[in-house]
Order: sequence, then structure tokens, then C-alpha cells
Amino acid sequence: MGLDTLNTALAPIFAALADADPSDPGLAARLNAALPVDGAACRAVRAAAEAGVAEGWLCDREAGGIRFSRPVKPSPASHDLSVDAVVMEDVVGPKHTHTNGEINLCFDQSGDPRFDGNPRGWVVFPPGSTHRPRVDGGRMLILYFLPQGAIEFHR
Repeated sequence: MGLDTLNTALAPIFAALADADPSDPGLAARLNAALPVDGAACRAVRAAAEAGVAEGWLCDREAGGIRFSRPVKPSPASHDLSVDAVVMEDVVGPKHTHTNGEINLCFDQSGDPRFDGNPRGWVVFPPGSTHRPRVDGGRMLILYFLPQGAIEFHR
């Protein structure tokens, strides 16, 4: 596998997110219905991402017990979304602001993990929201879709 396999798997996700508005409070529910985490599109993304982590090219950096990488930069092919991949297990991440919002696809890997209290699936944060991401109860592989790749980390 490799980055090409991940990009191929992400193509239908990018298409579905092309007109997504992170400020829409119903977006996560619609994504969970249209692209369920156990559906074919998300299963393909999960397989490609987990293979990338196992092969060492995805989430190849580590800080504070969190493994991460940015395999996709914003481009026309990604509908101007970047993708950050993160593996978190019972940890709190760095405080940051979602400048243009953040759309997350969360895969459970062990235990019964919750991302900011949310189970596996789609989680959306509106533009301008700030948090310290937290995973409790197990390990998650999370793909962060960021419009224009915009995110602001705090000190």
C-alpha cells in the first residue's frame, strides 16, 4: 500500500466533503448517515490508513504520546482540504483553534475510545472553535479534514 492507496480511498470522502460547511450543526449526523464508519468508503479509508501506520509512513512523528502526520495538503484533488492523521490513546493533545472548522473521521482501534466524548464516526467542530483534543477509554486513529489546512496551535 502507500499514499496513493490512501488518496484513492479518500476520493469519495473528498467528494462528499466538497460542499460541507463545518458551521452547520447537523453536518456530523448527516455524515454519519451517508458515510457510516462501517460502510464501504470508510472501511477502505481505515484499511489504507492503518496499513500506512503499520508501514511507518503515516503518523511517523510523535509528541506527548501522540503519533501524527499530514499526508494530504490542500489541493483541488482534495477539495482544498488537508488531512492530518493522528493516533491517540488515553491522552490530551495540544490546544488549538479550528480556524475554518474541522471535520474528523474517528476509527476505534482498542477499547471503547471517545474523542472529546464522541464515539467512533464523524465529529465536526465549527470555525473559530478551540479545544484540547482528548481520547479516553482506548486508542483511536483520527483523520482531521481541515479546510485550507488551517489550524492554529496555542502555546
